[in-house]
Parts: sequence; C-alpha cells; structure tokens
Amino acid sequence: MADSIPSFPYSLLLTFAFALTLLAGLMLKFWLSSRQIRHVAQHRTQVPPAFAHTITLAAHQKAADYTIAKARFGLLELAVGAAVLLAWTLLGGLSALNQSLLGWLGGGMGQQIALLAAFVLISGLIDLPLTLYQTFVIEERFGFNKMTLKLWLLDLLKSSLIGAVVGLPIAALILWMMGAAGSGWWLWAWGFWMSFNLLLLLIYPTFIAPLFNKFAPLEDETLKARVTALMQRCGFAAKGLFVMDGSKRSAHANAYFTGFGAAKRVVFYDTLLAKLSADEVDAVLAHELGHFKHKHVIKRIISMFALSLLGFALLGWLATQAWFYAGLGVQPNLGVPNDALALLLFMLAMPVFSFFIAPLFAQLSRKHEFEADAYAVTQTSGPDLASALLKLYEDNASTLTPDPVYVKFYYSHPPASERLARMMT
Repeated sequence: MADSIPSFPYSLLLTFAFALTLLAGLMLKFWLSSRQIRHVAQHRTQVPPAFAHTITLAAHQKAADYTIAKARFGLLELAVGAAVLLAWTLLGGLSALNQSLLGWLGGGMGQQIALLAAFVLISGLIDLPLTLYQTFVIEERFGFNKMTLKLWLLDLLKSSLIGAVVGLPIAALILWMMGAAGSGWWLWAWGFWMSFNLLLLLIYPTFIAPLFNKFAPLEDETLKARVTALMQRCGFAAKGLFVMDGSKRSAHANAYFTGFGAAKRVVFYDTLLAKLSADEVDAVLAHELGHFKHKHVIKRIISMFALSLLGFALLGWLATQAWFYAGLGVQPNLGVPNDALALLLFMLAMPVFSFFIAPLFAQLSRKHEFEADAYAVTQTSGPDLASALLKLYEDNASTLTPDPVYVKFYYSHPPASERLARMMT
C-alpha cells in the first residue's frame, strides 16, 4: 500500500517529467514519420539502380504508396494514443474509473480485477476503429487483406476469450503476491511471470496457434527432403514441418520457427511456398537457422529475463510511493490496496520513458539479422537468399528507399540495399 500523504515536490516533478517526456517523444515520432514520408515520396519515381533489373517501377511505386499510407495513418495513431494516455493519467481517467469501481464493489481483490478488466475493455474499444481501418481500408486498398468481417470478429472473440481465461487468473495471482508476499513480492512475481512465458513458448504451437490457423504437415516430399537435409547439416532438430494457411487472412508471406526446446516447429506460410523456389525456401530457412546457430533466441530470452527483473524491482519500489500515483494523476486509495493501480500506471508510464532507448534494441536486432544472413550464405547460396529477399520485399510491398534516420530508430531488419550489399560481397 502506498504512503497516505503524497510527497508534493516528487509528485510535481514526476508530472513535469512525464508530460515533458511524452511531448518530446511525440515530437520526435512525428519528425521521424515525416522524414520517412518525404524520403519515400521523393524516391517514388525511380527504382534504385541496384534493383532496376529485378524490381518493376509499378512494384516500387506500390511499396512507396503502401509505406506512405501506413506512415500517415501512424501519425493519426500517435495523436490518438497520446490523447488517450493523457486522459488515463494526468486528466484523471484512471482515477475516476478506480473511484467508480470502489464505490460499486468496495476495496478488495474483486475491485482490483474489475479495474484491470475494465481498463483492457475500454482501451480495446478505443483501438477498435483504428484496427478496423488499418485492416479493411489500408490493407484492403493494397490487396493484402483476405479476411472477411466475420473472420475478423471471430478472431477478436477468440483472442478476447483466451485473454480472459488466461489473463485474469494470472493477474489475480500477481495481485495476490503483491499483497501477501511482503516487500519482496516483485521477485516472486517475476519468477512466476518468466515461468509462464517459458510455458507459453511450449504450449503456443500446439494449443493456441491452431485456434486461429490450420497447420498441415508439409506434403511436398522433395522440399521436405531438402529442408530436412539442411537442418541436419546445421545440427538443428524440429518436431515437424508445417504449412500454415496464412492466405486466409493476408497476402503477406513469411516463414518462422515457433516453440521452444523439443517443441520447436518450422512453419511456412502457404503464400511463401507459392512464391519462392525450392532453393529460395532453403535460403530463407537457413537464415532462420542462423538465428539459432548464433543463439539469438537464447540471448533475447536472457535479455527479457534481465529487463523484466529490473522492471518488477522498479514496480516493487514505485508501488509504495504515494508521489508515483499523484504524479500521474491518480489519488492512491486509503485503507485498501493500490496494487492494480500501480500495475496500470507502470504499464502506461514506462513506454513513455523507455522510448528513447529503442534505437539500441533496433540496432542489436539489425546486427542479428546480418549475422543470420551471413550464416545462410555459408549454408546455401547468396544469390538464392538475395532473390528470396527481393521477392519477399516486393510481395510485402516493403519500400526499398526508407529514410536512413527512420531506419536507425525503428527498423528491426536492415533495409534491402544493406542486406544485399553484404551478402553479395
């Protein structure tokens, strides 16, 4: 429970820091998006010389138009997101919701669970129009959306039910730990949260993913033999090779590994197999194997463990500070737990402050992609990987001319020009 009397200087300082950081982040995001829009538009009329023999002008212009459309829509999302965040925090929305539920349910676990559930529900309803527009207007305009409204609603219902069935008990357990495990509750909660995430890696491929897509065993015997030989050559074992009906929802193509340990699966989108040759499929798979060979997955899991530990430790301290609540527009409860409030305020505030270190993680991710590319070239063929990547860039309408500053801040994968230049040297 937070101290009953807020420390005014600290709360005022937090309010100022939060508002200033939110404004600075919003201005930076608008500036970066504006740069991306201008840069892509300026290079729309001509295919870059390095791709002139492989990418048509029509495909290049489609990618430019798609990128610009998404970036402009992203500006709207930024404005709405900032307004909603301010409404929840400094303008008192979360505090008002909490007080309403306190008056209705009284203090206790039921009220805290209701607060979390109401917040998620309201946030989801606010996001709904934006999600619908992105899927049925932008993706539809460029020929990527394959979903009907019925399928979209069915997905929403399934994901909501899974979120409620899985999320509410987890939230209740963490809230119970916050109230019952003393000042060290955050360490127990962190251990439980990490265990749950590892369990999710095991059960997701078998029990959750099939609720949304069909996964059929790879039937092409020639391709299966090639893929199996490649994995054996790389010292990699998987539980199975599967084809996913990605075309049911989108025209985008992809391939990925899912699961953990003995539950790993190789999954190909049906759209990918329809567009790539066997040699190109081998090269794409070798790239994914490169991530495992360089232990990128393990490194990311360890990083997630470390960052989560720091986050839980920080939350454990902030939850006891009355200025943390008051500084973000919420009056802490007197005589009843504030644990759900602390969780929500932490989730709302942390992205605002952590946004400025995003380029470090993006740079690390791009480094990993380069390493995976280099490994794939040693196991298959550089020209095959380059050809596959170009087809995927074209098929997914990924621009070949992104703004360099935007890339450094946001891109988790290097631009096509950089990737191809490295693998062809």
